[in-house]
Amino acid sequence: MADELVHYTTAAGVATITLDSPHNRNALSAQLRSELSDHLDRALADDAVRVLVLDHTGPVFCAGMDLKEAKGAGAEKQGVNEFPALLHRLWTSPKPVVAKLAGPARAGGVGIVAAADIAVAVDTATFAFTEVRLGVVPAIISVTVLPRLTARAAHELFLTGDVFDAERAAAIGLLNAAVPADELDATVDRYVTSLTRGGPKALAATKELLQGDTARTMSETFERMQELSAGFFASEEGQEGITAFAEKRTPNWVPERS
Repeated sequence: MADELVHYTTAAGVATITLDSPHNRNALSAQLRSELSDHLDRALADDAVRVLVLDHTGPVFCAGMDLKEAKGAGAEKQGVNEFPALLHRLWTSPKPVVAKLAGPARAGGVGIVAAADIAVAVDTATFAFTEVRLGVVPAIISVTVLPRLTARAAHELFLTGDVFDAERAAAIGLLNAAVPADELDATVDRYVTSLTRGGPKALAATKELLQGDTARTMSETFERMQELSAGFFASEEGQEGITAFAEKRTPNWVPERS
């Protein structure tokens, strides 16, 4: 479909799900979330699919939630309400998930990267948890991100919203590898080839083992985090941050410096 924002292809036991909304940096709009969810279901239901690869077009992997849709919406209509189900599906997928980044990720996009079993990015990619700078909370993505990151890095990067590079992302556990652009395809292919050599049932059981109690408590945690996140997106502070971002100005809570 010409207007499709997420594409799905299969070959040799690998389902590739490609985000294709470069006009808004692959932001998590309602349409993109819906199509991504449908393609995940399709891949998980296909016994011939052994591994899932999350890919993208354009220079940005995923910029996070679509702030245009979040502006002016009440807590019950925020897109973050649907996001936990996507992350939960990725995290608990019995089939290994590989994230392939040829560019940056922000906020919810980083949550998707963390939900994957293996993540590889070009060494020029950057990352940031930008939520606090918009007056919102990185609540939902914390469920997948915090198990990956070292505690010190999580405190620093969640609270400051500062940008960090791919080398640091690998050092703190967000990425498996940061590689030159001309090595990205080959590196991902090596991981995928290794994953397809595992028995499907053994891989599923091993994923469950690796997740420990996290998967069993995730639904309840997501429910709490979704309520917190949606409330902040709809709050006065969150709406000011979203408006300031759209207007390319500083939010009203930032002190002036003489």
